[in-house]
Amino acid sequence: MSSAKVSKRPMTAGRAKKIAKNSLVHIILAILVVIWLFPIFWIIMTSLRGESGAYTAYFFPKELTFNNYKRLFTETTLLNFPRAFINTLIISIFSCLISTTFVLSVSYCMSRLRFRMRKAFMNLAMILGLFPAFMSMVAVYFILKAVGLTEGSGLRIALILIYSAGSGVGFYIAKGFFDTVPKSLSEAAILDGCNQFQVFYKIILPLSKPIVVYTILTAFLAPWLDFVFVRVIVGPKDKYWTVSLLLYNMLEKEFVNGWFTRWAAAAVIVSIPISILFVFMQKFYVDGLTGAVKG
Repeated sequence: MSSAKVSKRPMTAGRAKKIAKNSLVHIILAILVVIWLFPIFWIIMTSLRGESGAYTAYFFPKELTFNNYKRLFTETTLLNFPRAFINTLIISIFSCLISTTFVLSVSYCMSRLRFRMRKAFMNLAMILGLFPAFMSMVAVYFILKAVGLTEGSGLRIALILIYSAGSGVGFYIAKGFFDTVPKSLSEAAILDGCNQFQVFYKIILPLSKPIVVYTILTAFLAPWLDFVFVRVIVGPKDKYWTVSLLLYNMLEKEFVNGWFTRWAAAAVIVSIPISILFVFMQKFYVDGLTGAVKG
């Protein structure tokens, strides 16, 4: 019987250098993953900590409990987290719907239609985008006060208007994506009898799912995470606070020791809707014009 010899690929200097380089890259990525995940792990551990207080001399809690989450929803006399959560959810959903409609509509008009003052409007929008939005918050507050939207339930409407009314100016990213869709498809649809809305709804949007998802996510995150405008517009009216303003007040001197672990629990809960929205819409991130046409 003849023994079969297994030939091995010789370890050349170039191959050894490539393996060492790949190993170094994996080590660096592993370190970065630990650095990125450490704050998340820390906030979860803090939310499950049974001991009160803002600072401890140890990392892992001596006692794990879900009592912080329970107290967050039951002890609402001083700081009402469920009410703030509902306020934020309502404002974010309506702002997301309006902003997404505005951004995609303006982007389609700038990409496909040709009209007078089009370039002037695009230049003006780009210049306005260079300035931070909070520069206008004082003027916005007095305008809202003049129309009676700084008191009562009008505060929710005021915040929805703030986050969505001027959203159409941020059309540049979606417009750039719409520009990549062949114009021949739009022209063929118009020859078949479609109007501009049908072209937008039936042709452009199905081919632009990635940018639609991006627009929805950014439109939802803006009111969900905003603090500056809520602080200015709502102020001390705690009945209409959003979660960002409530979390800020949990860390005030008179609350921090008793509310810090509940603050961590609230931070975990606040991240859940964003995670659900991202996971639900992640499948639409798959780019490619061919797959969209087949769909």
